[in-house]
Amino acid sequence: MAKAPVLTPRADDFPRWYQDLITKAELADNGPVRGTMVIRPYGYGLWERMQAEMDARIKETGTQNAYFPLLIPESYLAREADHVEGFAPELAVVTHGGGKELEEPAVVRPTSEMIVNEYFSKWVQSYRDLPLLINQWANVVRWELRPRLFLRTSEFLWQEGHTAHAGYEEARDFAAHIHRQVYEDFMLNVLAMDVVPGRKTVRERFAGAINTLTLEGMMGDGKALQMATSHELGQNFAKAFDTRYLSRDGRQELVWQTSWGSTTRMIGALVMMHGDDDGLRVPPRLAQIQAVVLAIKGDAAVLAKVRELGDRLRAAGVRVHVDDRTDTPFGRRAVDWELKGVPVRIEIGPRDLESGTAMLARRIPGGKEPVALDDLVALLPKVLEEDQALLLEQSRERRESRTAEVSTFEEAVEVATAGGWARIPWAVLGEEGEARLADHAVTVRCLVAEDGSVPDAYDAPGNVAVVARAY
Repeated sequence: MAKAPVLTPRADDFPRWYQDLITKAELADNGPVRGTMVIRPYGYGLWERMQAEMDARIKETGTQNAYFPLLIPESYLAREADHVEGFAPELAVVTHGGGKELEEPAVVRPTSEMIVNEYFSKWVQSYRDLPLLINQWANVVRWELRPRLFLRTSEFLWQEGHTAHAGYEEARDFAAHIHRQVYEDFMLNVLAMDVVPGRKTVRERFAGAINTLTLEGMMGDGKALQMATSHELGQNFAKAFDTRYLSRDGRQELVWQTSWGSTTRMIGALVMMHGDDDGLRVPPRLAQIQAVVLAIKGDAAVLAKVRELGDRLRAAGVRVHVDDRTDTPFGRRAVDWELKGVPVRIEIGPRDLESGTAMLARRIPGGKEPVALDDLVALLPKVLEEDQALLLEQSRERRESRTAEVSTFEEAVEVATAGGWARIPWAVLGEEGEARLADHAVTVRCLVAEDGSVPDAYDAPGNVAVVARAY
């Protein structure tokens, strides 16, 4: 009888494969309250690496980290009508505390524009206080009706940036800089994810914004996932909170603002974009463990060699883990590391020591080959960079091969419902066609210019709509 696969094959049931992988790779479990999740150490290690890479890029822009309260007075949300209307169905509200009914209910943070602006209005007095560039790493709560681990949970982790500027152009340019130089750079060069940068339609943009920039990624099943967004808020929140500054010529002016964020949804994207039937495949630049050195047997000489090799690789700058748990069968350990997607396994047993080699298993392209022990330290950085590039190439090839140029509404729906992306002229689809897409569970993921760049305006001539089903 054939041995049952460790994971449900993707081709048989993609959602079940996704859930299997998250559970068996020990990324997360469902929390006790519906829609919440417990992020396990291996999954949280991925988030910590994402945080470190993103935080460095954010700080390069001059932005500083701060922290704002989790609980927000309910009255704050009523100050910007479009914003509160957009979030109203997702709000969790605290009405009692300390055994008493609260004088004013408190909303559990769905996003922080409201409370941030309350304090921006205190901190900004003159043009000398601008630009004010703040980011926070926090959790938010948006009550989710159809939860799925990492993709849609009632509580999730994220970073949210909030900035105030003296002029429209400066705010616009800063939102675009975050979009391309922070988010897109991180996704391409660390996550090895091919993404499409674009502009959201009015229907899809952030509640209260005048423009939303997005990065859309194609998952393994052809659906789209919104990876990160950067918003131009204009002066909507400044008007609501009277956030003004004294200009150089002595006039009181409203500030111009941005907000931008990315979330633990990126871990779900990592699974769905790079995972295969054997488990996760973690890009080497992201991996908290780039190489695991496994002792096949508990032979003293073998144990000494794997520990020595681990020290040499660590000294060479490789993030390495030595697996010397020889009381656990080797096959089980190898499968576990395969599931977790560690880029490289180095397997050493008594026979390998005799021959002066180790078995090098590469998770991303697959396959094994013997390599001289003395060559491993010099070879590994090159192997890791090759595999990083391969993941990005594979994600780009998937998107390009499953994206079709279409000229009619019917063709766009056909492509999207078959598991691909359609590119259709926005002049052909328009807002009326966009509304009709909802009947087919299809959306406009973003607008791009004819050359694939981000258009300067929502209605710029030649804009193309990228249409797909999405998570």
